[in-house]
Amino acid sequence: MGAAKPTTLIATMGGQPQVVTLALDALLAQGILVSDLIILYLSPQNGRVQNALQKLAAEFTDGRYGQRPLRYQPYPIRAGPYPLRDIYDEADADTAWEAVNRLIAQLKSERRTLHICISGGRRILGLLTMSAAMLHFGHQDVLWHMYTPDEIRQAANEGAIMHLPAGSGFRLIRVPMMPWGSYFPALRQLVRPAAGTGDVLAGPRAVLDKAEQARCQTVVDNLTGRQRDALLAFAAGLNPQRTAEKLVVSIKTVDSHKTVILAECRNAWGLPEDEWLDYHFLADKFNRFF
Repeated sequence: MGAAKPTTLIATMGGQPQVVTLALDALLAQGILVSDLIILYLSPQNGRVQNALQKLAAEFTDGRYGQRPLRYQPYPIRAGPYPLRDIYDEADADTAWEAVNRLIAQLKSERRTLHICISGGRRILGLLTMSAAMLHFGHQDVLWHMYTPDEIRQAANEGAIMHLPAGSGFRLIRVPMMPWGSYFPALRQLVRPAAGTGDVLAGPRAVLDKAEQARCQTVVDNLTGRQRDALLAFAAGLNPQRTAEKLVVSIKTVDSHKTVILAECRNAWGLPEDEWLDYHFLADKFNRFF
């Protein structure tokens, strides 16, 4: 058997250092062998952030966390060579996303298992981190949030309490998330801003849109002329009754067309027979196609 993959915990943090140690303690208590801890943060000049970093650094001595070897790495979000002070607008959000995306991509290229806790710091930093993780996560990687009872959160404020006893009520909550990059690996290679837009996800969206367009075209190619007319009406948002009025046919005829169209959609999208579809599906999928 091969050696186990190294495991890295990434944690977002603002002025509350205990969110990091509580998450780390909880993972270690689960038997997860974390070997590296990376702290994502903004505003390094902020006094609260500096204090939080100092408290965290004191938890690590000579590359150890307690009696356990564990490497600690603060990771300020940067805009070029300069730390990003905060996320004030969309440009800052794109900058932060790209920085986190590069970090996660690098760690996954090293074949690391990742645990990411997004409870600390700016909420938008957690959301950006989750967005980037969706492109690179494998099925073994985990995104976490945390629940802390109110009385403990107040008592632990600003790092007054860095560790909790068993039975405190604190717990990590696994966030359900689809690792889209595992299903569509090409998306990971397309994360670049579109020219003139600054849209960091334009490339992946274009790939998915192209796949959707191809499925739509397959359906249209397999329909008769009148079935296509019905699909056009559904794509425009008409319900079956209004479609019948528009095409000057009976509602029974429209229902017949709809049954054929939805059967073609099941084939094109690989949908199971027991999944409910109706004309709303057609409006959603074909509106932009036409």
